Amino acid sequence: MKKINLTQTHDVLGSYRSQDYSDIKKKYTDAGTKYAFDVLDKKVITGYEIKLACFRHLQDLVRQESEDFPYLYNTDEVEKILKFASVCPEMKFKKPVKLMPWQKFILAQLVGWRNQNGDKRFTRAIVSVARHNGKTYLMAIITLYSYLIESLGEASQDFLISSINFKQTSKLMSYVKQMLIDLSQKEPFKTLIENLQINSKSLASQSDTIISPKTFNRILAVTYESGQYDSFHFATAIGDEFADPKVSDNSKTSKITSGQVDVSNKQFIQIATAYPNSTVPFRKDEKRIVEKMEADYKREGENYLVLNWCQDSEDEMYKPETWEKSNPLLGMASKHDKMTLDVENERDNDLLTGNTIEFQNKSMNIWTKQTINSFLNLSDVERSIINSFDITERQVYIGFDYSMFSDNTAIAFVFPYTDEDGKHKWYIKQHSFIPWQKAGSIEAKEKQDGVNYRELAKQGYCTITSHPQGLINDEQVYNWLLNFVDHYKLDVLFFGYDSWGATTSIKQLDLNTSWPLEGVRQRTSELKDPTKFLQTGFVEGSITRPDDKIMEKALLNAEIYEDKIGIQVDKASATFKIDVVDAIIDALFQGMYHFEDFAEVNDPAEKVDRMTEEQVLNWFKSNESGLTGGD
Repeated sequence: MKKINLTQTHDVLGSYRSQDYSDIKKKYTDAGTKYAFDVLDKKVITGYEIKLACFRHLQDLVRQESEDFPYLYNTDEVEKILKFASVCPEMKFKKPVKLMPWQKFILAQLVGWRNQNGDKRFTRAIVSVARHNGKTYLMAIITLYSYLIESLGEASQDFLISSINFKQTSKLMSYVKQMLIDLSQKEPFKTLIENLQINSKSLASQSDTIISPKTFNRILAVTYESGQYDSFHFATAIGDEFADPKVSDNSKTSKITSGQVDVSNKQFIQIATAYPNSTVPFRKDEKRIVEKMEADYKREGENYLVLNWCQDSEDEMYKPETWEKSNPLLGMASKHDKMTLDVENERDNDLLTGNTIEFQNKSMNIWTKQTINSFLNLSDVERSIINSFDITERQVYIGFDYSMFSDNTAIAFVFPYTDEDGKHKWYIKQHSFIPWQKAGSIEAKEKQDGVNYRELAKQGYCTITSHPQGLINDEQVYNWLLNFVDHYKLDVLFFGYDSWGATTSIKQLDLNTSWPLEGVRQRTSELKDPTKFLQTGFVEGSITRPDDKIMEKALLNAEIYEDKIGIQVDKASATFKIDVVDAIIDALFQGMYHFEDFAEVNDPAEKVDRMTEEQVLNWFKSNESGLTGGD
């Protein structure tokens, strides 16, 4: 099979056209596969991530012929779920709705792909689409199909409906109950529901449980806020609005998946639209699986499904002809004109109130910056990642932000360089020291900040403090920094630090190194230029960085504070860590001028001052031929 890597080109359609899928098209005529072909043949308007999901489907259909691909696309299973869906009544009109091709594709992907045991392949799934596109209806279908059809002959099976709070969870549960009531009015479901001994009166109550007295199979409504997922083993679990920033603690959702370990035919489906906070686990998983799909040849993340109907850029909010990417219901001719007008009115109203982020999140399904005052856009932060950069023996500007109470201590390294096209760039790297004294433990600190520091420490992005009471250990910071600079043989051109943070570490550096140390006053008049430089660098692409989650979270947490004399970054909450950004800006206080003629680094006298005795001698010898005597 041809090796395909889309991580750099992102050319899904080009890769699709480069291969012959004619045999697949003849063999698979189901609605799910037909939608995939229609998308890739540009018969349907979709964004990049749905094109990628459709391409993955076709590639996996081809892979079925190979021995090392342990999955099968079962069209009989697809037919069964679509047949069930065709009789499920919609809540408002009490009658079935003819599903659109994109909706059939969702059901086909969730139910059609199977593993070697005949169970569902995708044990975890994310389905994301703009609001008012019928997500709840589809999830009610999936829930009742699992409960009524897939659990036939089984007993004591648990099924979960969950959302952030009681109101949201009750809404989805009411939808499922109403659909079950309506199904019970017609055969063959009337007899089936009677045989299960489900009491129709209980369905009309506010109960948080639907139970079959005969089989003890039950659907449970549990809020995320309660987190009471322990001791349950859910066959199918639905997490509604699990992209909400409140879902920042993976330990609660892991209770759902850990309880499914020994369950047959299990599946955990998260549904949501985008939110301003792009650091939540939902978005991280979404992004991670998209990257896995792009690296098609590696075949990683094979049990995780991501179906994300979204716009490709924020600029498309002014291009109604593209809105079907995030609002696939616009593909229905009878809804197109009215729905387009409704979305346009919503956009215009949000523009008038200055609330475009809400429109981009909910009506375009785009993950954006955190708030209206955010320092950077998510797309600019993500685009800055490069795969590798050798920092050995490079010139570097260092910034230092010392911890206050629960804050982290951050050291930033700014490496100026010129790329292959001759463009001046700055590669930024960081290392953080993590205190936990105020939180009480490193586990509590991780939950408080929403960051898995212990895992990131293994990856080299941070160090958990060695202080027995969880305070920052100055000696540890000092030794780490000296060892890092020495190990990579770095030429330190500047060391900027908060002028109020003249810590023990700074005093040691002043006494024991020849680094040019300078205190940077943390006020808008002093910080406005490096702050603006950093922001512009991300937008223009002159700032690059590693795929560092601590740095990413800090960049996205940062907000702009402005007064009459300048700007600087700030944070909305104590747990919104921006220490890394502060350290980067301190480093850029001089680093931004690196390529300017007036920069100290370009002064020959300054170059000599920074040299060791051996370097001065070598420099002198290399220039001997150019020396001239006096008169």
